[in-house]
Amino acid sequence: MTDPCALLLQRGCRELGLEITEFEHDSLMAYLALLAKWNSTYNLTAVRDPEAMVVRHLLDSLAIAPLVDGQRLIDVGSGGGLPGVPLAILNPTNEVHLLDSNSKKTRFLFQVKTALRLDNMVVHHQRVESFKPSQQYDVVLSRAFAGLSEMVVSSGHLLKTDGVFLAMKGVYPQDELEAVESLCTIEAVHSVVVPDLDEQRHLVRMKALKASPQ
Repeated sequence: MTDPCALLLQRGCRELGLEITEFEHDSLMAYLALLAKWNSTYNLTAVRDPEAMVVRHLLDSLAIAPLVDGQRLIDVGSGGGLPGVPLAILNPTNEVHLLDSNSKKTRFLFQVKTALRLDNMVVHHQRVESFKPSQQYDVVLSRAFAGLSEMVVSSGHLLKTDGVFLAMKGVYPQDELEAVESLCTIEAVHSVVVPDLDEQRHLVRMKALKASPQ
């Protein structure tokens, strides 16, 4: 294995304590290739360098994998498929839904699903406020929402009564945590270390104070 991106991914997974199979590794690399290819015309991400994509996208998503539970989850505002696609690759028996309102991005996600044969991945092209799933989710996950309160208010109807919100953040979001206290119980704020990334990362785990309407 001489591809620097493949070596970076392999080393990063080892540092994260993730024992991924060769098939999962190859699938992650295939996803990276598609992301880099489509990015030139679809502007899926501001990150252009493939090695930087490994760190800032793949490893950033994989770093939260041990903290994500639930059989059925939705990645809200998935964009180019982060963290939804890596999580779908690592958890083939879980149902992973990706929701985005941008048609170019969902076209890309459909291409990823087809090319990687991710039968456990479902893509939805719709705004979160108007999306009405047939069944609510164990986990509502997001890497893209501007604020925790906005995430809870706009996507609360997607969550099961006993489900959890998981929000990926950079620096410790003190102000956002205080703002969302009236809406949620903050169960944990995990500090997440991403290999080869000298920046703060946190994962906020929240439960709604009361059941959202069906």
